[in-house]
Amino acid sequence: MSKEQLASLTQAQRDRLAFIELRLWFVGEFRRHDLVNRYGIQAAAATRDIGQYRELAPHNVEYDTRGKVYIPAEPFHPIFSFPPERVFNWLAKGYGDSEPLRSRSIVVQDGSSIPTKVDLQRLSVLTRAIYSESSVGIAYRSLSSGLTKREIVPFALADNGLRWHVRAYDRRSNEFRDFVLGRLEDARIIPGAIQDHERQDQDIQWNRVTELDLVPHPGNIHHPDTIEAEYGMRNGVLHVRTRAAMAGYLLRRWNVDCTKDHRLRGAEYHLWLRNRQALYGINNLMLAPGYSEADTDV
Repeated sequence: MSKEQLASLTQAQRDRLAFIELRLWFVGEFRRHDLVNRYGIQAAAATRDIGQYRELAPHNVEYDTRGKVYIPAEPFHPIFSFPPERVFNWLAKGYGDSEPLRSRSIVVQDGSSIPTKVDLQRLSVLTRAIYSESSVGIAYRSLSSGLTKREIVPFALADNGLRWHVRAYDRRSNEFRDFVLGRLEDARIIPGAIQDHERQDQDIQWNRVTELDLVPHPGNIHHPDTIEAEYGMRNGVLHVRTRAAMAGYLLRRWNVDCTKDHRLRGAEYHLWLRNRQALYGINNLMLAPGYSEADTDV
């Protein structure tokens, strides 16, 4: 496939071919009706698009006659360049699956973030495993154990505001855990069925939803109406629903004072958690600013 061949395509054609590539790479399968449903085109037009992609990347696609589905060939070499944030956007929200364009912003914008390494090939192994309900063998760097080999059963990706991780059952510790994507050194799908206790519906922390009541910090904020307006609070309270598995990340990211008596001081603490009882039974509260089990309510 040459740059000239890609350059000869219209943007609409490139978008549809990019969609085919994303499905193959990160879902692990592609059907003609995926194109028909996504772009509202006729079946004959979808067939032409599939043929065009196979012409451009003949070694990327195989046809599974048993399942009547296109699957990625090995090795798979993408012909489009997708930045990781675009892939996450597509995986999380199901849009933005066209080829990225270099275009001028309508307004000046800037942002800074800590760079993290995400290998899209390893990510594709995880997403295909999630889709097919398979287990994955990984090499993973943890802060406590260093580089270890594990078998996990992934079922969801999650964004904690700073980095992405995969939620999975860890066969090494026999519990559900979060694995930071940037710490993966290797990933491969393991053939075979997963066990019932490894499935998403058995992850209590993931399936439990809690509601947090956030209010302007009583000790740090002199004009609470400013915070109420900024966060769109009603009657002075912002009600936030979150999975228990994600609660600690949210409280840390928003710098929510989780002490019983709102004693944390500092300009970064604009919010206080009014209903600490909502945190009982949540596992990752070491991330919650000021939270202590000894600081119990009476």
